[in-house]
Amino acid sequence: MFSVLVCEDDRNIRKLMCEYLLQDGYTVLESSNGEEALGILSENHIDLLITDVMMPEMDGFELVREIRKTGAEIPVLIITAKASVEDKKTGFGCGADDYMVKPIDMEEMLLRVSALLRRAKAISDRKLTVGSTILDYDNYTAVSNGESVTLTNKEFLMLFKLLSQSNRIFTRTQLMDEIWGYDSDSTERTVDVHISHLREKFGSCPDFEIITVKGLGYKAVRKAAENE
Repeated sequence: MFSVLVCEDDRNIRKLMCEYLLQDGYTVLESSNGEEALGILSENHIDLLITDVMMPEMDGFELVREIRKTGAEIPVLIITAKASVEDKKTGFGCGADDYMVKPIDMEEMLLRVSALLRRAKAISDRKLTVGSTILDYDNYTAVSNGESVTLTNKEFLMLFKLLSQSNRIFTRTQLMDEIWGYDSDSTERTVDVHISHLREKFGSCPDFEIITVKGLGYKAVRKAAENE
């Protein structure tokens, strides 16, 4: 179930939007200004933000800018009475993903929300985030604690496989077949060497560790999950 945050200072409009979202199966949180929204975002997992622009305390444009400053890629749908081309340029320029002008059709809003979430899922499936560690499958890049970690292609693929199915045990044969291919001349010892390299490169990583399961193989354990 997806979680949507509605940020709108007009109580009647906010309640109507929330009602439609609830009826469509979403978990809904609400706020009346940008400051409140940032507080909710810091304490809750939110899949999508719907925000008005003209609000007290902090307007919608500034809210989106603050969210993007943190690196968060949550989809944002701006809904506002500000209909000029310049306003739309400002909205998209600060990091919004879609823009609707009031008065809005609630059914159209639901369609746009659904489309944004589908797009976000397609992107997230190619990018794996575990705490402060981010693996980008499209570019074979890894970042941990804000710093780039240099990996070979095989190291990246192995780590992505282990973390994408954390706590699942993979045998050496499975890793060899999936990453090197059935026809590879490499031996299972190659898997051990790559695991050793990954442990060296992520030895101080607070997000996960790679565990040896005696007689079976390897698994990745997310440390955050252990502490919950």
